[in-house]
Amino acid sequence: MSMRKHTVLAFAGMAMLVALQPVVAADKATVKMGKDLFKQNCEVCHQADAIGKPGFAPSLTNPELLAAASDKFLLSTIRDGRQGTGMPPFKHLGRKKIKAMVTYLRSHTSLPNKSAAVDAQPRAHGDPRLGKIWFDQICSTCHGVKGDGYDAGGTGTAIGTAGFLNKATDGFIRTTIEEGRSNTRMLGFRGPAAMAALSDREIDDIIVYMRTLAKQ
Repeated sequence: MSMRKHTVLAFAGMAMLVALQPVVAADKATVKMGKDLFKQNCEVCHQADAIGKPGFAPSLTNPELLAAASDKFLLSTIRDGRQGTGMPPFKHLGRKKIKAMVTYLRSHTSLPNKSAAVDAQPRAHGDPRLGKIWFDQICSTCHGVKGDGYDAGGTGTAIGTAGFLNKATDGFIRTTIEEGRSNTRMLGFRGPAAMAALSDREIDDIIVYMRTLAKQ
């Protein structure tokens, strides 16, 4: 077993132990505040209960997303938006209100939060030339040739922009590729039951190539 797999399994085990500990329910008032703010600012695109709209705005309550995404990732995305997409910044709301929206999103959680283990995964090392081949053959069909997402007419989000790549860790991207997102067109690409059984190296090649897109 590779060193990366040993590291990932160790951190995953730690995350599961933490997840099994008693968790204090989120403050209902904060959840309500977050829900009200979401309805005022986000629901027009992300729909009721943040379930998203294919080809327009992603689901923010997807189980796999909430399990893999850290609060930092969610907070900074809401605060800064995604330049070059339809996602505007909401920095003007202030940290307290943005945190309330994240708390509201977290209230939909149905899987253990493993974001700490995900973000602790090692950085990807691979060949961007090979990664481009896989990206063009697999990822671009939904996310666009340059990862422009919806702007390119695809059904997938923009994963080639600096706004995403500067916030997403390699572990977050790797986990998303491996596991996919349930009830979406983003299928998993790791293992015999996957849409394509990519190897660890091939997935890392894709990540390394994706990192070049923000610089183009």
